[in-house]
Amino acid sequence: MGSLQEEERSLLEDGLIQKEGDGRYTGDGSVDIKGNPVLKQNTGNWRACPFILGTECCERLAYYGIATNLVTYLTHKLHEGNVSAARNVTTWSGTCYLTPLIGAVLADAYWGRYWTIAVFSIIYFIGMGTLTLSAAVPALKPPQCVDSVCPSASPAQYGVFFFGLYLIALGTGGIKPCVSSFGADQFDDTDKMERVKKGSFFNWFYFSINIGALISSSLIVWVQDNAGWGLGFGIPTLFMGIAIFSFFSGTPLYRFQKPGGSPVTRMCQVLVATFRKWNLDVPKDSSLLYETQDKVSAIKGSRKLEHSDELTCLDKAAVISETETTTGDFSNPWRVCTVTQVEELKILIRMFPIWATGIVFSAVYAQMSTMFVEQGTMMDTSIGAFTIPPASLSTFDVISVIFWVPVYDRFIVPIARRFTGKERGFSELQRMGIGLFLSVLCMSAAAVVEINRLNLAKELDLVDKEVAVPMTILWQIPQYFLLGAAEIFTFIGQLEFFYDQSPDAMRSLCSALSLLTTSLGNYLSSLILTIVTYFSTKDGKAGWIPDNLNGGHLDYFFWLLAGLSLLNMLVYVVCAKRYKKKKAS
Repeated sequence: MGSLQEEERSLLEDGLIQKEGDGRYTGDGSVDIKGNPVLKQNTGNWRACPFILGTECCERLAYYGIATNLVTYLTHKLHEGNVSAARNVTTWSGTCYLTPLIGAVLADAYWGRYWTIAVFSIIYFIGMGTLTLSAAVPALKPPQCVDSVCPSASPAQYGVFFFGLYLIALGTGGIKPCVSSFGADQFDDTDKMERVKKGSFFNWFYFSINIGALISSSLIVWVQDNAGWGLGFGIPTLFMGIAIFSFFSGTPLYRFQKPGGSPVTRMCQVLVATFRKWNLDVPKDSSLLYETQDKVSAIKGSRKLEHSDELTCLDKAAVISETETTTGDFSNPWRVCTVTQVEELKILIRMFPIWATGIVFSAVYAQMSTMFVEQGTMMDTSIGAFTIPPASLSTFDVISVIFWVPVYDRFIVPIARRFTGKERGFSELQRMGIGLFLSVLCMSAAAVVEINRLNLAKELDLVDKEVAVPMTILWQIPQYFLLGAAEIFTFIGQLEFFYDQSPDAMRSLCSALSLLTTSLGNYLSSLILTIVTYFSTKDGKAGWIPDNLNGGHLDYFFWLLAGLSLLNMLVYVVCAKRYKKKKAS
């Protein structure tokens, strides 16, 4: 025993292990690639982030390089009909936001975020390469149209194309929920200065996404339309290769969080243990509930969570029964769970109302690629000798994000910090609330533009004519600009919230759940459109959104979404006030 103490003292003197309160090592349990404790000065922080931000920028450029113009390729090159092409695009896009659940579970339970990103990036690259070959090799693409006759693609040609496309969907499922969390892992939660820098990381992470999207929606789309699809898909494939190279290059500098086992299994264990002990009383003194005596949590790679007074029925899972007291056996988590494990489930339940309010915001965001474009097609798209495609106006949303991120990080945060006293200027909940308010203004601005457009159509007697109204499309810029501002508050706030408030061993899963709001928001938008069309076209009426928008009331639809957004914001305020933040040891 004495020799062990002497050895430990020697190691402390040599600086090889962390002394209590020693600030040289990270305090959040992070390790290096070999599983050893890491020194702060040599790893993580902003020195590791350029590799991660470069990876995200190139990966998003590759993704949007495929997604932005995919419907055009399906209709013009694979000769699909408009409905079939639109259905294939939306199905693929929805899959891209569902597969993150797969990647998240693998990252949190087994592989960790680094290896999940690495494996799925290679799958992604193979999918990109397959897609490029399908567009470049003559045998893998249908022949050109002759006059009005367009030969359909063969089953083999369809097979190769969609195999590549869905490999990309699978690959992005391992990257989306892990990259932002892995980047945030580079900042020590227990260090006050690094916590502030983590807030900036999420801003610049979203900035890098939009840089990639801007290049894709402009340069890559132009290449695809003018220089050929083989090159148009080949360039994004090249950038995906650069993303992989960038990611692996930073390996010696990264900090890693150990996977903690299946979060789904742990949640099921709490529910089963609670049911088994339903007849037992929860002690008033929470210290009598079961928890490991060590400083380290029983969940690998996780800090202990302090007991909360909410959802006390779940505390039954941590009640120590007479059988366990007698035998001293606490090894079966299906019978008794630690307080930390119970608190994990409580946190997810508490986060649910906040998560649900993000669905309505995503429904508003979905209008950028749907109803905003439809509105733009009925406006004057010419600027001098140039014609602006209505869909390209979404570039102003990207420009808005690129403008607002540095403004928010460099100016708004320092000013807000003086008034709120918070490290990041606003809390995550406050930031999301501001974004929800801006979404109401965005839809209101779109409604006002539509009212003026319809009034001009009446004045010029164009109500019954399916022609564009002589009102410049540039009047749409404010709604796109407001949507971009709402994004940097809501979406980046969500990234921060779901990382900071999630249990340590569930961060990838919670990031995947935040991405799921985008998918559900698109479905909600479709549902609202279906309901509006059903009720507004009764008794033979044209409806709010007819084929000829000059004879409809798209402004009513925008006001409906503005009203839903306002109601959603009020519900959010109530939920945010009641929300209790997690407390980790």
